[in-house]
Amino acid sequence: MFVGRKKELAALNDFYESGRFEMVTIYGRRRVGKTELIKEFIKDKKAIYFLAIEGNYKENLSGLTGAIHSTMAQASYKDFGLALNAIHEIALREKIVFVIDEYPYFAKSYKPVSSLLQHAIDRKFQYMDIMIILCGSSMSFMEHEVDGYKSPLYGRRTGQLKVLPLDFDTSRKFFPEFSKQEQAVLYGITGGIPKYLLQVRNNQPLDENIMRMFFKPQGLLFEEPNNLLKQELREPAVYNAIIAAIATGRSKLNEIVTKIDTDRFDSAKCNKYLKTLINLHIVRKELPVSESSTSRRGIYRLNDGMFRFWYRFVYPNISRIALDAGEMVYEYIQDGISGFMGEIFEDICRQYLWREKIADRLPFRFNDCGRWWGNNPLLKSEQEIDLLAYNKKERKGIFCECKWSDEQVDSHVLDGLMNKASMFFYEEKYYFLFSKTGFKENVRKRANDRIRLIEFKKMV
Repeated sequence: MFVGRKKELAALNDFYESGRFEMVTIYGRRRVGKTELIKEFIKDKKAIYFLAIEGNYKENLSGLTGAIHSTMAQASYKDFGLALNAIHEIALREKIVFVIDEYPYFAKSYKPVSSLLQHAIDRKFQYMDIMIILCGSSMSFMEHEVDGYKSPLYGRRTGQLKVLPLDFDTSRKFFPEFSKQEQAVLYGITGGIPKYLLQVRNNQPLDENIMRMFFKPQGLLFEEPNNLLKQELREPAVYNAIIAAIATGRSKLNEIVTKIDTDRFDSAKCNKYLKTLINLHIVRKELPVSESSTSRRGIYRLNDGMFRFWYRFVYPNISRIALDAGEMVYEYIQDGISGFMGEIFEDICRQYLWREKIADRLPFRFNDCGRWWGNNPLLKSEQEIDLLAYNKKERKGIFCECKWSDEQVDSHVLDGLMNKASMFFYEEKYYFLFSKTGFKENVRKRANDRIRLIEFKKMV
């Protein structure tokens, strides 16, 4: 089942049809669908697809030989250079796509791999109509050892593609049998990761799906974050503690350090671990929208809905779930899912505002859109705005409140949003209220061009 990725496929086809040498790097977190994207792209093209393994050079060379055999007569290659010569012979006869999937594994198994590929590009491939794709899940390796200044391949890349999780509108196509609210929950707990979306069974109720995936020892996602960390990191226990702290609301550096509270773990050391998690796209450092990158008001948040859900509900109860008490655990945490969905709903609303087909319905085109927080000098207290979309040049702003609640939104929510907006000196201000359940009469009477009420079920 291949869903979405139209823009990514269009970008790859654009490189393919350039009529010249192209070397494209594809990267993204594990399970995000990089391999399926590549397979979909090459399915109607002449291609040599090689999936590297976390083994030795001899094993990987054998795998590459097998991939080449699918295109030309069988032969054995004593080294990577000879294999590249064979690929060159094929490319002389016809246009091909040469893919090395999980390139970091291959490069780590034999250090000269990048230098040999660089030599082949400089001497042969750069003068040909051939497309080379290097794909990897190790973000730091792809960014430093392939695209970095010190890499032998520096300057050979002609393009790159970062594969991100699917958005809500695309993710919900994986489970069409559920209500839209249920689809939002499934999107939230899977983080839009295709591998996890495919685990949802359309013939099972929502609760049974969540139980099966997360709260049973044999469930795919029961130990998934732990397994991912073990693959990427040397000290998973420390990283576990940091991620758990962020998942439970410790968003500032000093709060994370205080929560962990172990010997010799200070802000400098914590910052180092956080940078690693950012490189892995598990954590992100977020600034209030509209602030410069030099702002000191940054906070740390989990980038992935599945990680947020797992560390909030599974991680504290993992021993009981391992003893097959997952059903009891799920009954206990079930009411907390609505609170968990608050951040997910903000993300869905942000995606809604960015949609191309929604642009003409908005009062203006904005530069950026995101969360804002800071001090309100009038109230002398910290304030948060769920979403702020603004146009700096035109001095216009859209202030948004996003409510994932079973209760209809009351007029006092609009009043509170307007009070927070009074801190901003925009010439034009608009107020958007997003609601899971709808709006009370006292707020519906106030709706106009400047005050828009958007119910979740009508967000298309």
